[in-house]
Amino acid sequence: MASIFTKIINGEIPCYKIAETDEFLAFLDVNPNTEGHTLCIPKKEVDKIFDLDEATYTGLMQFSRRVAIAIEKAIPCKRVGVTVIGLEVPHAHVHLIPLHTMDDARFIQKTKLSTEAFQELASRIKAEL
Repeated sequence: MASIFTKIINGEIPCYKIAETDEFLAFLDVNPNTEGHTLCIPKKEVDKIFDLDEATYTGLMQFSRRVAIAIEKAIPCKRVGVTVIGLEVPHAHVHLIPLHTMDDARFIQKTKLSTEAFQELASRIKAEL
């Protein structure tokens, strides 16, 4: 069965898209730790990040770096944290989280945003790419 991320890639589920290539997609997390929390995924559905072939793994990290730099320019924060956990969706993904405190990286407090706020954030980050 296709993961929720594969459904997003296929356009079956909408997302707040930040960046896209033939191989990768970046979009805002709809249950973010902080404003600007973004997910970067390979379009190839592979459950665990270290099961990706080397070229896809390296490409995902390069893509994530490019997106993280744009996030840091668009969102006031101390830094952009990166984490790979992979338990919640069986599709390799990188979390890019604008950090203000260490608690922002803990996945215990979530930020609620309106549709308009998500759209505005996506536009700001895209403008920095």
